[in-house]
Amino acid sequence: MNNLILSILLTLSLGFSQGSLASGYEQSLASDSLTLLRPKPEYPAETRTIVDLLEVYHYSKLKLTDSLSSVIFDNYFESLDPNKSYFLKGDIEYFEKYRFDLDNAIRIGDVDFAYQVFSIYRERVLSRIDQIYGVLPVEPDFTQEEYLETDRDKMEWSTTYVDQANNWKKIIKNQAMSYKLNGKEWNEIADLLKKRYERLEKAIYQYNSEDVYQAYMNALTSAYDPHTDYFSPISKENFQIDMSLSLEGIGAQLTQQLDYTKVADIIAGGPAYKSNKLQKDDLIIGVAQGDKEEFVDVIGWRLDEVVQKIRGPKGTVVRLQVIKGNQDINSLPDTIRLVRDKIKLERAAAKAEVIPLKEGNRTYNLGVVNIPSFYSDFEGRSKGLKDYKSTTRDVTRLVDSLKQIGIDGLMVDLRYNGGGSLEEVVNLMGLFIPKGPVVIQKGSNNSIDVLRDMDQGEVLYDGPLAVLTNRYSASASEIFSAAVQDYRRGVILGENTFGKGTVQSLVDLRRYVVPVLMKSGQSELAASIGSEEKQVGQLKLTLAKFYRVTGKSTQRLGVAPDVAFPSPYDGEVFGESSRPNALPWDEIASSNFQPSNQISDRLIAHLKQLYDQHLQSDEELKDFNQEVEKVKSLRDETKVSLNLNERKAELKDDEVDDDLSTTLDTSELKEAEDVNKKLSEDPYLKEGLRLLAELSKSKVG
Repeated sequence: MNNLILSILLTLSLGFSQGSLASGYEQSLASDSLTLLRPKPEYPAETRTIVDLLEVYHYSKLKLTDSLSSVIFDNYFESLDPNKSYFLKGDIEYFEKYRFDLDNAIRIGDVDFAYQVFSIYRERVLSRIDQIYGVLPVEPDFTQEEYLETDRDKMEWSTTYVDQANNWKKIIKNQAMSYKLNGKEWNEIADLLKKRYERLEKAIYQYNSEDVYQAYMNALTSAYDPHTDYFSPISKENFQIDMSLSLEGIGAQLTQQLDYTKVADIIAGGPAYKSNKLQKDDLIIGVAQGDKEEFVDVIGWRLDEVVQKIRGPKGTVVRLQVIKGNQDINSLPDTIRLVRDKIKLERAAAKAEVIPLKEGNRTYNLGVVNIPSFYSDFEGRSKGLKDYKSTTRDVTRLVDSLKQIGIDGLMVDLRYNGGGSLEEVVNLMGLFIPKGPVVIQKGSNNSIDVLRDMDQGEVLYDGPLAVLTNRYSASASEIFSAAVQDYRRGVILGENTFGKGTVQSLVDLRRYVVPVLMKSGQSELAASIGSEEKQVGQLKLTLAKFYRVTGKSTQRLGVAPDVAFPSPYDGEVFGESSRPNALPWDEIASSNFQPSNQISDRLIAHLKQLYDQHLQSDEELKDFNQEVEKVKSLRDETKVSLNLNERKAELKDDEVDDDLSTTLDTSELKEAEDVNKKLSEDPYLKEGLRLLAELSKSKVG
């Protein structure tokens, strides 16, 4: 493939059937791109190492074959051009000849294909930016009946330069309309758009060999599963999340608003607070590492994955693309540059409160424990600190306090909890059962490890228990919810969980690359890497899967609630099952466990019947359900109107109540203030507590 670019230039018009590709441009493509972007000397050894690790240690044990080569091919083009805006159909058709050959090249460390494709991509982008500059002086006609397709699966690669140019006029028109809807005049809009594409142009010129290699290696790793990743040296992420609640980041608490990551609060004294550029209710739609790396679109990502992107070592730079809270969702984002610092996140610990709920002639005092993550200060524990932080220690203290006050039932709120410490989730479950297995882990070598509660029969709380989940409850949250359900210890209420039942570990490639280099006679390069003079990347590798105590996997399916509340998501839209190449669901032998049987099938049927009655009679719940249905219908409409009056009407009709994204804001055991307002703003919590109250009084069994 070494002469691939020159071959293209000599034999193919690359789709420019209108003859618009000048000879000077061809020469620039052949000379400039090839000299600037080439694989580094260590990449062949690093690539062979990655292949070996994937084939030997990845849970799936997949071999790199022609079928995976085809997936890598598609992954790479999608990573470069996710909206099919730059490449032409002729480009893709030419490269098709390599679709089933990439496995052979990658196996021997040949990654030239990545750089040759990227060279074409870069020139396509720069050419397109030039065209955009050309159309900006003229204001579009916003009275035409035009539509822009936003669903990639419904898009086709443009066959000619003219077709692509016409599509880009629609893209620019759509971007301009967002400003137009906010009352800006065309001269200002054109200037804002010009500056945006100037930033993009600058970023394109700053792409380096490392950027291309990371994109290509991630096209390879994501062919195995969506949680296996390659991190180049400059973009190594803190995969092993600091669980001590004293972490390095930007000082913002985040929540989820449908497909968007929303700023829930700004922590005083942190980088975001000091910058005065990021505010509560802003939406984060893109994250970039450092000053040079490209932005990663995080719309539709799980909250914990976005947090991992934003977290990082003190002193490093993270850039955010942000839509301000007072702007329309279709507005162009602002770019905010922040320098990470050490942040104390005590408010991220578990919290509790008592919420009085009147049902009929009786008022029930119901305890609510909100757990944002499963955390543990491993360093503090190893030092023997008596007050080190952990989920289990904090929840134990909180539940003891709730019991002293007197509660009729306990709600564990795991909404938006993306997981965390495996040890903590096992210990936490031990607070509610005498003893027994909590989760089964199966390794890539088929080894089975049953993780058990070992507290010798001690139970902190044996009263009525409910767990509240949503689609963003994942990993460790799913382990806890599944165990509560399988032991029939409590009821699961809310939405189906995410369905992430896999375990990852971070592998430093240095120890593996050095021997490969030595074996190939590259001793000098091996020495520079061994001495850390030259850096290599890291591999996040899926090594194991989680299983419920029944032997059923949580992978893809997640945990289905006993009583399902209205949800804007289904598995095909959001969740593990919607991700390409997600590992399959399966089942292994059940562990030996003894259910408590506090929750019977008859009792669950009774709660479902009661919920159905509420859905018919409770106006707030009915309104909430209508909002959910509106969200679903909006998602099905993938064409965006480019008619200004029509867009104004759509935006007015499409306003979605913020209740869909409300999270419980509590402080330790505080007296509930304005309970009715709190519950009306959080329909999930309100309905969950009503069913918990019924659970506490019900004699159905």
